[in-house]
Amino acid sequence: MSHNTTTLSDLAPGEVGVVHKLAGGWGFTSRLATLGFTPGAKLTMVQNFGRGPLIVNIRSTRIALGRGEAAKVVVTKE
Repeated sequence: MSHNTTTLSDLAPGEVGVVHKLAGGWGFTSRLATLGFTPGAKLTMVQNFGRGPLIVNIRSTRIALGRGEAAKVVVTKE
């Protein structure tokens, strides 16, 4: 990963990122793409306590993801 790419699970609340890629299997990428996690989509971290699920605002929708899922979403920090 380059200096400004990270995983979704590493974003702090209020940080903004753009989906770079989904690093998972076909079922995972298909499900997240359906939820709006497609390359180029802008998102804002709403809640991330460092454990448990986190909440992301993407395409005007709040979505809760588990930490394992969030670790497979590669984002570029804005």
